[in-house]
Amino acid sequence: MDILNMGALAQSEALAEGSLTAVALMEATLARIEAVNRQVNAIVSLRSADVLMAEARAADAAPRSGWLHGIPMAIKDLADAKGLPTSMGSPLFAGTVAQKDSVVVGRLRAAGAIIIGKTNTPEFGLGSHTFNPVHGATCNPYDLAKSAGGSSGGAAAALACGMVSVADGSDMMGSLRNPAGWNNVYGMRPSWGTVPGEPEGDMFLHQLSTSGPMARTPRDLAALLDTMTGADPRQPLGTSPDATLPQIGGQTAGLKIGWLGDWGGAFPYADGITALSEAALEQFGDLGHEVSDVPPPFDAAAMWDAWITLRSFAVAGGLGALFEDADQRQHLKPAALWEVERGLALSARDVQRASEVRSAWYRAAADLFNTVDVLVLPSAQLWPFAVEDVHPTEIAGQRMDTYHRWMQVVVPASLIGLPVVNIPAGFGAAGLPAGLQLIGRPGSDAQLLGLAQHWQEATHWPQRRRP
Repeated sequence: MDILNMGALAQSEALAEGSLTAVALMEATLARIEAVNRQVNAIVSLRSADVLMAEARAADAAPRSGWLHGIPMAIKDLADAKGLPTSMGSPLFAGTVAQKDSVVVGRLRAAGAIIIGKTNTPEFGLGSHTFNPVHGATCNPYDLAKSAGGSSGGAAAALACGMVSVADGSDMMGSLRNPAGWNNVYGMRPSWGTVPGEPEGDMFLHQLSTSGPMARTPRDLAALLDTMTGADPRQPLGTSPDATLPQIGGQTAGLKIGWLGDWGGAFPYADGITALSEAALEQFGDLGHEVSDVPPPFDAAAMWDAWITLRSFAVAGGLGALFEDADQRQHLKPAALWEVERGLALSARDVQRASEVRSAWYRAAADLFNTVDVLVLPSAQLWPFAVEDVHPTEIAGQRMDTYHRWMQVVVPASLIGLPVVNIPAGFGAAGLPAGLQLIGRPGSDAQLLGLAQHWQEATHWPQRRRP
């Protein structure tokens, strides 16, 4: 039995019944990291093996503290884990050691996880390609010459390689979806507000990003989501939904699935993306779900303009102080400078107009979900690109006018905080993986996970085709 290819829930059960020890699991984890991490560069700031083995021995000797008791986890390098550096991929923060856990990391630790290190991310999480001047680039385990995606690229690659069995991530513009698709694993952007951020700075205006789980099975995804979920009394706008794992035990009844295609030509796709997506949708039909084409439900250009306005507004709010310091500004990458400059130039009326468009799309989506249960789009508009590239500059002959235009396909869900589960959808002609976004109405997280579990039971993509 390869204990590293077991799911997290299976590892947890084995630890609870005594057929597996935390020491054995940690030994195997560290051996796998030693064997493969030099090639993929997914885990950074790895803690001392001696310290980690001591913590594993302590876990074996202690009463179970939760379902993650004794399970190694690495935290995305945008979140604080006490005693570990939070570089955010920036030379400005390289070596800055966190003095406390972030809210979500505290919950993972309280459930028994042993934090072994961090997972790599782009500088400040900007761009769906994981590279930075502090830790370098993360390579795709299925082709080391290609990108692992981002910004949760380190987490996805670590999962694919069996270095961890579950991982946390965060998602503003596809960061839990694009890397999951490109690494043949599951990733979930939960309904906005179910997983809290940090009780600091502004907590009202910037409702675009959220943390969420990644895993190799939907059941593990649900278990980790349930650990991360729950309102923080120090923060507004949060919710505490019912646990999702108990709701996905059986097969999902036939659902109405709407395929949005290329949004009426608004989203260019690389050759093979549409064919792979439609083959997966045909398989959903064979599983008893009703699949139909859905015409574009909203103006894609208006949605994009609203998105880049609100995103730049948010990034300028987060990085504005660094930008205003001339010495620190020189260490910001071009994408960060572009975002902050745009954000600082916005008027209040610009932001209001963008929010009005967002509100109009929310109302249109609510109407659309009266006719379908789940909407589907690809997780990315192209296959993993060369790891040395900064970002794609064209897709199917169409020039990309910004550093992130190539990920426009994730904007419909991100703009209005809809829950999305990325499912692995198979492999293209070059042997590279791709995914599909299963998008639901707000609060339908459990239903999406149930549908993903139905897909997993039929396909087993992460287990069927490992790197």
